Amino acid sequence: MALSKSSEDTIITYSLGSCLGVTVFDPGACVGGMVHCQLPTCTSEDKTKATTNPAMFVDTGVTLLFQKFFEMGGSKARMIVKAAGCAAILDSNGFFRIGERNVTLFKKLMWKNGIILKGSETGGDISRTLVLDMATGRTTIRSKGEEREL
Repeated sequence: MALSKSSEDTIITYSLGSCLGVTVFDPGACVGGMVHCQLPTCTSEDKTKATTNPAMFVDTGVTLLFQKFFEMGGSKARMIVKAAGCAAILDSNGFFRIGERNVTLFKKLMWKNGIILKGSETGGDISRTLVLDMATGRTTIRSKGEEREL
């Protein structure tokens, strides 16, 4: 997870396979951030991982991203939230469905908190790189040698 108030920063996360990448940006306060979550929730026997690395899980990581965003002056009324990832990579039989579980939990969190996604590219079977340009708030995805705005 990374947050910034500097228009000179670019926040990037690589290799979003089944993982969820979330960006948040407030153009008025020039505050933004990104989290890269691997799993939907931690198991009850492994709560220490959520304590030591909350960004690893969708439920704790997205919550922490938004908390830090608000602490830095971000506004819910102006926030722009985008998401990518959650692909079915190395799970062709659909046994683990980690990407599907990640995006389902994320959408539940957004719904419960009255937050509307402004852009999303999830699912499929491709890995993605997610980029947030803090100068413009522009969020892009790179995949298979192509770049597109989210």
